[in-house]
Amino acid sequence: MTTRVALVGGTGKLGRIIAGVIEASADFEVVAVLGSSSDLSELDGADLVVDASTPGVSIDVVRAAIERRINVLVGTSGWSAERIALVRPLVDAAGTGAVFIPNFSLGSVIASALAAAAATHFPSIEIVETHRETKVDSPSGTAVRTAELIAQARSEVGPVDAPHADQRARGQQVASIPIHSLRRPGVVARQETILSGSGESLTIVHDTIDPALAYAAGIRVGLAVARDVRGVIVGLDALIDLGLGPEVGADASSPAEAPVDEGGVSGQVARATGA
Repeated sequence: MTTRVALVGGTGKLGRIIAGVIEASADFEVVAVLGSSSDLSELDGADLVVDASTPGVSIDVVRAAIERRINVLVGTSGWSAERIALVRPLVDAAGTGAVFIPNFSLGSVIASALAAAAATHFPSIEIVETHRETKVDSPSGTAVRTAELIAQARSEVGPVDAPHADQRARGQQVASIPIHSLRRPGVVARQETILSGSGESLTIVHDTIDPALAYAAGIRVGLAVARDVRGVIVGLDALIDLGLGPEVGADASSPAEAPVDEGGVSGQVARATGA
């Protein structure tokens, strides 16, 4: 049976990529494309809402989907752990599902997980994220998610060392980690996580070169999970096995609290990634 999708933000960069992935799928079809001026009543009749809008619009889209008891896949940036916590009770009360994926790129998710895995070994950690000049929000959702994973990994050793963090030029702190955002032409997306200790430094870098190619597999996995899930799941890392152990990326938003048909998801992941 084909899943009917209402795509919000379908004319934007990410929205067009998602629309292309859905168009190539036999299991999903776009039945409504909503823009910034669309009435959210246009979500009616959909089996799944996919949100690729803007941070200011996204919260209304998610709430509208929950009110209609329609599952939602959120690819919009700006959803911090605190913001997700506001909608979690609504999702649970409605008996629906919401999947928040800050970045659909497998490489980006692996880079964030590696940073979290190394986090307890370095007292100083900072993130530099770069996007094209048209990205309106900062820091990026990926950088926020990376900082949250790092803080989670360091829960027993405490916050990172971030001297002079009261100065604006030191970046915005997220979970004690300074994030520096660059917006410039000539780049798609790049994130550097710099971990420093006594006498050494480790830099984990991820570059997005072709978003359509980089995001396609993650979008397919997200669609497959979001269609049937109950509860809240955060991050592509919660949907795939990164081989780094359950402690990396595992949190209250993981499938352990929002059960998914593991066989079905595993098969979809294998098909989506070519494994």
